[in-house]
Amino acid sequence: MGRLSGKVALITGASAGIGRATAQLFAAEGAQLVIGARRQGELDDLVAQIRLSGGAAVALAGDVRSEDYAQALVALARQHYGRLDIAFNNAGTLGEVGPSNEVTEAGWNDTLAVNLTGAFLGAKHQIAQMLKGGGGSVIFTSTFVGHTASFPGVAAYAASKAGLIGLTQTLAAEFGPRGVRVNAVLPGAVDTAMFRAKNDTAESQAFVTNLHALKRVGKPDELARAVLFLASDEASFVTGTASLVDGGVSITRT
Repeated sequence: MGRLSGKVALITGASAGIGRATAQLFAAEGAQLVIGARRQGELDDLVAQIRLSGGAAVALAGDVRSEDYAQALVALARQHYGRLDIAFNNAGTLGEVGPSNEVTEAGWNDTLAVNLTGAFLGAKHQIAQMLKGGGGSVIFTSTFVGHTASFPGVAAYAASKAGLIGLTQTLAAEFGPRGVRVNAVLPGAVDTAMFRAKNDTAESQAFVTNLHALKRVGKPDELARAVLFLASDEASFVTGTASLVDGGVSITRT
């Protein structure tokens, strides 16, 4: 039996990168999935792949900035599977980058709306459903940026992702007595489209790679395995954590 057999899991930002890898791993571990992202075509492809491998998945495209979408994803889990046990709020954006004194108000607000408010709205409705079933596990994708280190030009991204750690701790304290665990995973650089967009030259990629103790960037499936642990009963006594899965970028000075 898989580590998530009998569990129902909801994943946002599932069309690519860490979210897609996590959806594939969760399905292989026996979870029944509700997956969300902006692009319906990519979601449909992922659903087809999971079903071809014997898994169960349904998808709904939408914008995590919308509370209606957060409610609709939970309703889809309830409609198809009757419950919700796990939620991985992974959707995010790098947002507007550049000198902080030049970042526009609209760019700032949009980044926080996707990365922080969207995650809050998701968790708000996910936890409400989990409480009906006796508990569950909520996981956010944060980052080491703005937590253990940062870089020039990413103020909105760093602030929004750091905010997720405060949200994690508060929700963990608030709903732990009722069986809901809440944790954040903090990746280092991971080879995703977002990483390549930010680091679009060989020199930039080499610089970022060298910042890590392991002298390489991560792979989406490596982050997925960390999320799997937090989602599973193996982490039954783990809540309120900011879990670094960063290849040692937080401690490297060479």
